[in-house]
Amino acid sequence: MQIGAITGYIDLAQIILYAFWLFFAGILYYLVLENHREGYPMESEERPGSAPITGWPIPAPKTFKLASGKDVTVPELNRPEPPVNTRRDGMSYGNPYIPTGDLMTSGVGAGAYTMRADVPDMDLHGHPIIRPLRVLSGFDVSKNDTDPRGLPVLGTDNRVAGKVVDMWVDTCEMMFRFIEVELAGSAKRVLLPVPFARIKSDSVKAHSIYAAQFAQVPVTKNTDEVTLLEEEKISAYYGGGTLYADPTRAEPLL
Repeated sequence: MQIGAITGYIDLAQIILYAFWLFFAGILYYLVLENHREGYPMESEERPGSAPITGWPIPAPKTFKLASGKDVTVPELNRPEPPVNTRRDGMSYGNPYIPTGDLMTSGVGAGAYTMRADVPDMDLHGHPIIRPLRVLSGFDVSKNDTDPRGLPVLGTDNRVAGKVVDMWVDTCEMMFRFIEVELAGSAKRVLLPVPFARIKSDSVKAHSIYAAQFAQVPVTKNTDEVTLLEEEKISAYYGGGTLYADPTRAEPLL
């Protein structure tokens, strides 16, 4: 028998190879299992809300302790979900779903959002990450860029919706996230996500909604903070506007 051989047919290299295969298969199983913590259990298409689909490979609930002191259990079997404001276009289960009610706030399609935590995103020091310039020191608009504060805000119909009163900055990423708009003729203020706006030298124009539709933009509970859930709803409103602000946008281009 040669040195390193266990039998005449199995040697150390084979054992190491088989052990690696087992280890690799275990890693794949673990990753697939943990990947199913979000978005599960699923629901039956035939009976939404009444027939959760569970079983392999959905993992058992695990509780994580957050830095804030709160506990989060995933998958969360009784998690809150936004209302499903849709109806099926036909009797077959394969037919598409059509939004019902107010399309801009239906929470489906281009305006869909997820039920994130209704608390602000915090930094390592326990401060909200996204805040307006009025409560921050050491942050300002670059002198090389247009300062939009005081400029009129236009909808896609080129009508004035209001004026810019402040900018909200992500203090961790060092970039502006929202434009705070005071609506014309009222003291109401709403947030306009920067990706949905085009800042010009004389105005700020929203990409997706009309001037009159600014009145229905979801507002924040705190005038100087925005929660993760509020971020979702605000962005979803403007996202929904790309398709639902004008009925003609939902029709084929040809």
